[in-house]
Amino acid sequence: MRLEKKATVVSTSVAALLVVIKMSVGILSGSIAVLASAIDSLLDLTVSLFNYFALHNAEKDPDDSFNYGRSKIEPLAAVIEGTVISLSALFILYEALTKIAHPRDMEFIGVSIIIMVCSIIITSFLVIFLNHVAKKTNNMVIKADALHYKTDIFSNGAVLLALGLVSLTGESLIDAVLGITIAVYMIYSALPIIKEGILMLLDAALSESDIKKITDVIESQQETTNYHHLQTRESGSHIFISVHVVFNVSISLYDAHLISDKLEIELKKLFDDKKVHVLIHMDPYDDSDINDIEDIY
Repeated sequence: MRLEKKATVVSTSVAALLVVIKMSVGILSGSIAVLASAIDSLLDLTVSLFNYFALHNAEKDPDDSFNYGRSKIEPLAAVIEGTVISLSALFILYEALTKIAHPRDMEFIGVSIIIMVCSIIITSFLVIFLNHVAKKTNNMVIKADALHYKTDIFSNGAVLLALGLVSLTGESLIDAVLGITIAVYMIYSALPIIKEGILMLLDAALSESDIKKITDVIESQQETTNYHHLQTRESGSHIFISVHVVFNVSISLYDAHLISDKLEIELKKLFDDKKVHVLIHMDPYDDSDINDIEDIY
């Protein structure tokens, strides 16, 4: 089993444990903050299950139906995860505003505090593990999952703060105010995840720094005279690079092919943590003007 899939199994198991604990305490105590945290953990469980499904299918080899594989499932999973986080935040916001309009006392505050402390400790270990996997694999789904659980640590900390303040002051509205803060923070954290996933689904070009690295490698090839029509995109853990390279008109096809193979190897070395697909079109002369005309029509 790939490390990424193992990570989703671990996160799913942790989320399931937290759901049972938080939901029980949230219902018994009547705390909006604890209940909101329980709902967030329930959504974590759903997202982690979906992430496992996404990674399982994304790693399948290309076939007759999907010639380029299914790597787009990864950014799709990230967009769905970000959307789920945003929807859960809106629900928490609704519950918090409802409690402000109709205040009610909280119970079992001591037990709730203990549960939230345990939740923060467990989630912290999970985030450390997911960050380790994300750095090692550079997988977008695991990165989103790590960020998701990282927001849980902050939200759980806010819940713990709310419970402590309610216990000291007896003012239950503090719970609702912290619930609103948690909701806003969750939406703020989800937007970058959604944006990155959508850009990848739309085949956005690589970053300017990455493109600069690519052009530096191409321009360093002394056997070529020019290049044009450079196109890049990223799809999950895959990077696609396409470029027209201009050779001297007298070069043999064999020699041009050897140089192209060398260039392809050099470009792949730029992204060791990704699966890089390079397509090099060998031109015997600079036909960039012709390509530009074809692009217009």
